[in-house]
Amino acid sequence: MTPPFLAAGLDAPHGFFTRAGGVSTGRFATLNCSLSGRDDPRAVAENRARARTALGVGALVGLFQVHGAAVAVVEEPWHDEARPEADALVTRRRDVALGIVTADCAPVLFLDAEAGVIGAAHAGWRGALAGVLEATVAAMERLGAARGRISAAIGPAIRQPSYEVAADLRDAVLAADPAHARFFVDGARPGRWRFDLPGFCATALARAGIARVIDLGLDTYADPARFFSYRRATHEGVGPIGHQLSAIALS
Repeated sequence: MTPPFLAAGLDAPHGFFTRAGGVSTGRFATLNCSLSGRDDPRAVAENRARARTALGVGALVGLFQVHGAAVAVVEEPWHDEARPEADALVTRRRDVALGIVTADCAPVLFLDAEAGVIGAAHAGWRGALAGVLEATVAAMERLGAARGRISAAIGPAIRQPSYEVAADLRDAVLAADPAHARFFVDGARPGRWRFDLPGFCATALARAGIARVIDLGLDTYADPARFFSYRRATHEGVGPIGHQLSAIALS
């Protein structure tokens, strides 16, 4: 089965995959693409192979994601066991898909079609605050991209109506810039706020000079039929879950 994916109109093979179309079972059903979870590794390998085939590329590389701002440059595909600790990838190499996994954090795919440079970033609130998106753009520039030509697409992520946070997160974001208060609205409970993570990411990209920012506007928490959501699983008390893949390649 070819797994379904969502596209954002980038002029390169790319996709924001849903949780459908894989072979994993139980809490990981069905297209779990996380290399670090408790799913059967054979099922994960098959799921990732299906995603790679859907994009029509020969290789798919991933990361050991750590919620930071490090960016890995892909010169040659690496084995999954040798994947680096980072939260973004960039490359000029063709026929290699750059993949990141998420289950509420924002997946962001980048393309400078003229330069032939792509990127993919995993942006949770910590990574976004640390500058992972800006670091991805800078790494693409070092490969010959120009930020004025880059398009960036924000895929399925937890949205503000679903993302109620406590003072520790809000204080950390406001400590970086008090103007970030515009990304918070009052929550349902005293001492809680709802954070606009995709809006925070889109603003960071615009400030970085990205020519075109696309936001699919999809909420992982609110759509259990299509997306894994770490926060939803926590609220339901169901334990470990899968992660969906987002990937881009140069044809």
